[in-house]
Amino acid sequence: MSSRYTPPIPQSVRESPKWVPVLMLVFLALGVITIMMRYLLSDSVGNWPVFAGLGFVLAGLYTATKWH
Repeated sequence: MSSRYTPPIPQSVRESPKWVPVLMLVFLALGVITIMMRYLLSDSVGNWPVFAGLGFVLAGLYTATKWH
């Protein structure tokens, strides 16, 4: 254990900007809507909407890990 003093991190540094949770919800909603539209409008468009929707969901989950 170190005997050095480490000052606490200021609260302003630990708080995320207000747009982070909004961006997270937008990504998650886009992912869900994209996947749902693929199955509701099945005009044999292939699997790219599913992969795009999963990408949006993963982007939302990644953004959620950055939210403090």
